[in-house]
Amino acid sequence: MANNASDDEDETHSARKQQSRVKRRKTNVGRPIATGYRSTRATASLSGILDAFQHGIQIGSTSDEETRDDECFDAIVESLIPEYLQTRHDTWAQCCDINESGEVIRPLSRYETTAILDYANKKNKATGTPSVAESIILRKIELQRQRGRANAQSPLRALKPSSLTSLQVPQPSAAPSDVLDHLRTIQSTRYEHSFASRLYGSKARRAPGLIAVDWETRTPWMNLLDDIHEHYSLAHAEREQPGRIRVPITYASLQPRYLSQVHDLLIRVFWDGINISDSLKYSPERCTVVATYGHLVVGVALLSSPQETYITYLAVRAGWDNSQIATTMLYHLISLNPHRDITLHVSANNPAMLLYNRFGFKAEEFIVGFYEDYLNSQSRASMNAFRLRLRR
Repeated sequence: MANNASDDEDETHSARKQQSRVKRRKTNVGRPIATGYRSTRATASLSGILDAFQHGIQIGSTSDEETRDDECFDAIVESLIPEYLQTRHDTWAQCCDINESGEVIRPLSRYETTAILDYANKKNKATGTPSVAESIILRKIELQRQRGRANAQSPLRALKPSSLTSLQVPQPSAAPSDVLDHLRTIQSTRYEHSFASRLYGSKARRAPGLIAVDWETRTPWMNLLDDIHEHYSLAHAEREQPGRIRVPITYASLQPRYLSQVHDLLIRVFWDGINISDSLKYSPERCTVVATYGHLVVGVALLSSPQETYITYLAVRAGWDNSQIATTMLYHLISLNPHRDITLHVSANNPAMLLYNRFGFKAEEFIVGFYEDYLNSQSRASMNAFRLRLRR
């Protein structure tokens, strides 16, 4: 009885299985099998699987049961799995990168992207607002999914390193000789009319203690330098001529870098042992005026202090005299100390008496032997002196 019951169950199961197969066959009988299918992005890599589906439908529509058992859907798909895995591996190989640590990284698949976003949404509903880092990561993942749906390439992958080509820098061509000659003949432009004034402003950058800048004055020494340069240019016309930059005469207050040249100038004009380092302590911006040509000190004018206003020294370098340098220094020295009388002593035969008279200095006293302790007995300067005062 047990065997009979088992046989009945097998027959019943076989009958149900055959009936379901018959029903499935009936649904396809008389219907043409579609040879084409809708083209999507998945068809490019899963065409073999779609062919397997079509082949399975054709097998199900046949009446030969042995053929269906031998060529079942599982057997056909199993033969296509290695090809699909190889296709996936090739696709990943094209999309993979290497990070700074040398590890291979690949983009997330659609399933992984969807799973991460679903998990994050569930977690955010349970815990609340995500952190800033989590929001940035989720935003990037969502953006990647939207690019995938739109079939848009990532901007970071749009430019491959292999597609870059080195920039060919053209070699500068030599300028014509006549152009260079014309450029060398261009003289320096005054600052207020120069391109630098447009960049930095209409006023030039003031040097420390700057009082005035003179572009017009031409001294004998400057003319001599021009003559030497012109003579060299004519004598060696075949050589490349050095360019000259026009430099003004600058008037500024005494600075520490001028001390050595000022001491040398005063010793040459007056006597040995002169040291004016203390002038840096007593308002040098009001009591000192130094004339320079580039880095060369060509003149100096000094007051003892703003309270005493006594002119101790007024000197101009040889070769730079008779060029209004002393006049300009005295003018600025008087202008820096308004409403105060200014006094000085000058040798009786010194031509500077005419300069002081033009500024309104008047003689108040004649002192005999004033310079005996300072001047050499062989000096041409008079030992007697006048005391002059400029009343304000």
